[in-house]
Amino acid sequence: MTGILASATVDVLRPATPKKQGLFKVKVWGMPPNEHTRYYEIEARNDNIAAQQGINRFVAEISELNGQGT
Repeated sequence: MTGILASATVDVLRPATPKKQGLFKVKVWGMPPNEHTRYYEIEARNDNIAAQQGINRFVAEISELNGQGT
C-alpha cells in the first residue's frame, strides 16, 4: 500500500482566543493518483493543528474511496 500525498491551505473563519478554539476552513487536495479536493470547517487551537486534522480526514476519506480502509 502506498501513502496518500496531500497538501492543505487554511483560512481563519474565527480566530482562537485563550478560552476558545478557533474555526478554520481547510482546503485539502491530493496528488496523483488521488486528485480529489475536500473542504472542511475545523475547530482547533491554531491553523497548524487544523491543517493536520484536515489532512488526516482527507486521507481517511480517500482511503475509503480506494477500498484501502483506514
